[in-house]
Amino acid sequence: MTAKTRLVAGNWKMNGSKASLMEIEAVKTGLANPPGVEVAVCPPATLISRAHIVVGGSPILVGGQDCHAEVSGAHTGDLAAEMLADAGATYVIVGHSERRADHGETDAVVRAKAEAGWRAGLTVILCVGETRAQREAGEALAVVEGQLAGSVPDGARARNLVIAYEPVWAIGTGLTPTGADIAEMHAHIGARLAERFGEDGAGMRILYGGSVKPDNAAEIFAVAGVDGALVGGASLKAADFLAIINAARPAE
Repeated sequence: MTAKTRLVAGNWKMNGSKASLMEIEAVKTGLANPPGVEVAVCPPATLISRAHIVVGGSPILVGGQDCHAEVSGAHTGDLAAEMLADAGATYVIVGHSERRADHGETDAVVRAKAEAGWRAGLTVILCVGETRAQREAGEALAVVEGQLAGSVPDGARARNLVIAYEPVWAIGTGLTPTGADIAEMHAHIGARLAERFGEDGAGMRILYGGSVKPDNAAEIFAVAGVDGALVGGASLKAADFLAIINAARPAE
């Protein structure tokens, strides 16, 4: 199997205005040539088309943070995956814990959204992760395994799916699991994907997310099985995001 190219994706969440595009411009300017890793920025939907213009001529890709399962229809406030692609998106995040918790998204809903992303030609970043209570109860591996089984559609391939492991208790808290905990979970996810999808499953990238910052990025990327990162708050500032990207670059 060929080596996996690491992916560092920034999830801006509900942050950013047109002035924030300067940060993307700064990432574009500061990116090493070649960057050595794949880089994506997922701004709010209001900025996708303009971000796509800003990143023009660079390796940076643009993604959406969510999509509706349907192509079109009476779904006020929702966006179809095709709309994201039309605006210039290449990626879409589905199943983020904030969507699962705040909007009651089930595994079945996440699965339908992943299929919608593929229908539109997008690469899907599908999020899984356990709560603090589930980890303390020794249920973390089982919870994530269940999310994978319920959320990942049968059409998953290494080219169209990326898994992001984000322990819910580590998102935005400044807390991170130990390297051993991350390695155990990534190995578990990788094994389940390989069992289900064979060589394609073994080739799927598994990102770590949850308070990834410039000062812990190198340590996280050194953990076995970590194929990149889904970065939250630290992706809003070019200097921080570039430091994380540089930490992910393969050793010379």
